[in-house]
Amino acid sequence: MQKIVPHLWFDKEAKEATAFYASLFPDSKVTSVTTLKDTPSGDADMVTFTLAGQNFMAISAGPYFKFNPSISLFVTCESEAEIEALWSKLVEGGTVRMAYDTYPFARKYGWLQDKYGLSWQLSWTEFSPTVQKITPLLMFTNSVAGKAKEAIDMYASIFPDAKIEMVVPYTKDDGEKVGFLKHARFTLAEQNFMAMDSSLPHDFTFNEAISFIVNCKTQEEIDFFWEKLSAVPEAEQCGWLKDKYGVSWQIVPTIMQEMMGSGDKEKTARVTKAFLKMKKFNIAELQKAAQG
Repeated sequence: MQKIVPHLWFDKEAKEATAFYASLFPDSKVTSVTTLKDTPSGDADMVTFTLAGQNFMAISAGPYFKFNPSISLFVTCESEAEIEALWSKLVEGGTVRMAYDTYPFARKYGWLQDKYGLSWQLSWTEFSPTVQKITPLLMFTNSVAGKAKEAIDMYASIFPDAKIEMVVPYTKDDGEKVGFLKHARFTLAEQNFMAMDSSLPHDFTFNEAISFIVNCKTQEEIDFFWEKLSAVPEAEQCGWLKDKYGVSWQIVPTIMQEMMGSGDKEKTARVTKAFLKMKKFNIAELQKAAQG
């Protein structure tokens, strides 16, 4: 099971958007749709899907959080034809942040926000073998600008199978603050991530629109990640937390998938009612609710 799963928050478009994304990549599909009844957002569609063999989740849960460029999905393309096809489909109805063009760091590259607001960075270079097709890229801005390396070190100290693979700081010729991270690559629990700092003025920073689910087998594991990551008590709700850099995580028991995906509507309703009252998930209480 994939330990860390990116989670996307939509207003009402989760089913539509995930079907669109799955149409763009090989080895992709929507795997399940579960409707949660009577949540604080009303009825909420919860979608599991895969893109290029990687697991993702999404939810339609109201207009509370909006995507912004603080977290992008970075796509490593294998040919010019591939990047051009992806760009043309994703940019339709969206906005361009960096033009699709040739850059010193890539044969072809472009940065956009699609019609749903989700940020994508597409890159094609002959020198980057595709290990993980789609990689979350975290950009540290505003009050957390300059803290990317500190955050990477913290995450690497918490998650298993962690490795910091590349750290490239800005120089005086880059137009950014010298010493801030220009680019970094790291691995947490066998999942690839990227990060960078930006000292330039931005009107965005991390929020709950993109979070990272951490799948946990035991209550002890849930307790461990909760203690290590949670730094904003007022953000703790339904298994969600924020770390000290503002990045949102969901610490979730793996048994939850069986509970919520069984097709038993009464069981799903009982479990939903139980977890809506929780901050940190309690596996024993969730099992009681599932059993009725």
